[in-house]
Amino acid sequence: MQSTTLILILLGLMAIAYQLGRQRATTLPGLSSVRDLHSLPIYHGFYTAIWCGVPALVVLAIWSSFQTTVINQLLMSNLPATLTAGLSQAELGLVLNDIHNLAIGSITSGDISHELIAAAERYNHLQQIALIAQTIVVFILMMAGSLFGWRRLSPELRTRNRVERLLLGLLLISSTIAILCTVGIILSVLFESVRFFKMVPLTDFLFGLQWSPQIAIRADQVGSSGAFGAIPLFTGTLLISLIAMLVAAPIGLMAAIYLSEYASQRLRTYAKPLLEILAGIPTVVYGFFAALTVAPMIRNSATSFGVDASSESALAAGLVMGIMLIPFISSLSDDVINAVPQALRDASYGLGATRSETILQVVIPAALPGIVGSLLLAASRAIGETMIVVMAAGLSANLTANPLDSVTTVTVQIVTLLVGDQEFDSPKTLAAFALGLLLFLITLLLNVVALHVVRKYREAYE
Repeated sequence: MQSTTLILILLGLMAIAYQLGRQRATTLPGLSSVRDLHSLPIYHGFYTAIWCGVPALVVLAIWSSFQTTVINQLLMSNLPATLTAGLSQAELGLVLNDIHNLAIGSITSGDISHELIAAAERYNHLQQIALIAQTIVVFILMMAGSLFGWRRLSPELRTRNRVERLLLGLLLISSTIAILCTVGIILSVLFESVRFFKMVPLTDFLFGLQWSPQIAIRADQVGSSGAFGAIPLFTGTLLISLIAMLVAAPIGLMAAIYLSEYASQRLRTYAKPLLEILAGIPTVVYGFFAALTVAPMIRNSATSFGVDASSESALAAGLVMGIMLIPFISSLSDDVINAVPQALRDASYGLGATRSETILQVVIPAALPGIVGSLLLAASRAIGETMIVVMAAGLSANLTANPLDSVTTVTVQIVTLLVGDQEFDSPKTLAAFALGLLLFLITLLLNVVALHVVRKYREAYE
């Protein structure tokens, strides 16, 4: 039985164990009423379900982690000498990969011999034995755990405390995993960036004005400058993000203020979902819209005024990206503004303030942290956007502040550098990690500055 099917069956049995535990809590011997229980019956149900599922899930996870390794070791130990004689560790890995491919009916790297076919059949046989044994062990643990938890139920059993301790442990594990994932991402990017900076000086990367990551394979190769100046990339990123925020921030914030403070309940019921539809449109659709409609319109309009404009421009990408970001700002800001206590508004009205004065002097200061958070989220979304920039702004790393010129961004270059079969030994590929590290540091700095602004200007209310 496959692991996915086994997990679904396990969840179903846990639900049954929950019902059985909850039912037994109300029919325990010597129990006159439910009030005599230390914990509510639902905690007895959870306690039984936990004993049913948690040990089985732990064993299933460990089994699944080591099953492939054990099967490969058994398989390699029984391979005939004709397949393994004189082969290196890498070549043995290729033979094992051919056995796996042959077992699932895929393409192998070489000729198929009788020994290879026999090894593939043995591999499938070992897989079947492992799956059967896994299913039996998991089912035995589920039944034994359910019976153990069910029989331990008693009026004095502190099931609530035990369930809450388990949930607290799960929350702690989840938090630890999130932190470790973040640390792992940072370290993986950092280590590869250090390798890049050993090949390219840090000053050339930070202050260089030309980006052309083409490394010459031979001495006479044409068009390989090998320039890794990141300033044109970050200039393009900030230019497009600034245009997008100039479009999205005022429109999104004013839409949120109108929907929360001025619009009727009926209009709000229909307007807010319609506005949030923009957030569900795929970015590739925005890219098509920018490339086929907005960019030609900007170019034709600029030409009619005698101004040169590129067919792919930062202005086109920024405008369309700003439209995409409107629901991020409006929806979050609307929720934050609605969370401001009505008592603050009533007090302002009682002092003779108008609605607009109340919004500007009371509501907005009270909702400032949430509004800044929505703007930060939108800015991060703009900095990390790739598809719209590729289709509307191009791939040219131009150092310019003219929004009518073609530019590129950091994320676009990261994708470009890592597309295809790449070896992580050249500065061209490692440059993607250096760009990612620098982008992470800039985003972190923006968050720190925003947090300082929020703490300085936030209004405190009793």
